Amino acid sequence: VPFLADLKPSGKYVMEDLHKIGGTPAVIHYLLEQGLLDGDCMTVTGKTLAENAKIFPPLSEGQQIIRPLDNPIKSTGHIQILYGNLAPEGSVAKITGKEGMFFSGPALVFEGEESMITAISENPANFKGKVVVIRGEGPKGGPGMPEMLTPTSAIMGAGLGKECALLTDGRFSGGSHGFVVGHICPEAQEGGPIGLVQNGDKITIDVVKRVIDVELTEAELEERRRKWTPPPHKAARGALWKYTKLVSPASRGCVTDE
Repeated sequence: VPFLADLKPSGKYVMEDLHKIGGTPAVIHYLLEQGLLDGDCMTVTGKTLAENAKIFPPLSEGQQIIRPLDNPIKSTGHIQILYGNLAPEGSVAKITGKEGMFFSGPALVFEGEESMITAISENPANFKGKVVVIRGEGPKGGPGMPEMLTPTSAIMGAGLGKECALLTDGRFSGGSHGFVVGHICPEAQEGGPIGLVQNGDKITIDVVKRVIDVELTEAELEERRRKWTPPPHKAARGALWKYTKLVSPASRGCVTDE
């Protein structure tokens, strides 16, 4: 499905504007007309998606918030799944296209978001051209895979939204801005490649090819892995400690009942 909605934070309009032209039901109506949704899908109303959509009007004529399929904002959606030697089990990129589709630069590594916030507050110029890596924020490392909204806001606030990329084994909220890749698996706490990256390592993110790589050979990664020791868990007892022992990787849904 192409990127059709011209909505903030990356676009021009807000959700109230969408509501005025018919809201989500009108969007569903349009996508059904274009053959992009399965109208036979059963819903909680006891009726199919197509049956539900019949009672709602289509998008208002002449509206500019939801673009036509033949003139999308971008030919693909803004959520992209990337793989590579930095994310063998996958990662999630939230790229609207305004940030660009390619970024390459030296790594600037932080153990957790707090140290990154301190660093950018003290010397934002040091972030220009860098691939910022925030690790130790995955399901086990967080614990709980916290969202990295504050770091992305700090980058945008420093005027670096197009000047650096941000990678993390944590997650992002819907309000995140910039060239961001999260949910990197395996996470650092489990010995994933993101935990082996060092300052200055060249990292390349190619959204078109859906690749995220660090410029290291497998032999170099294996050598670092042999020297690597897992960081201590942030929770040593109680419910969070039990959670870290049970939770599955983000690539398998972060569930605890497998």
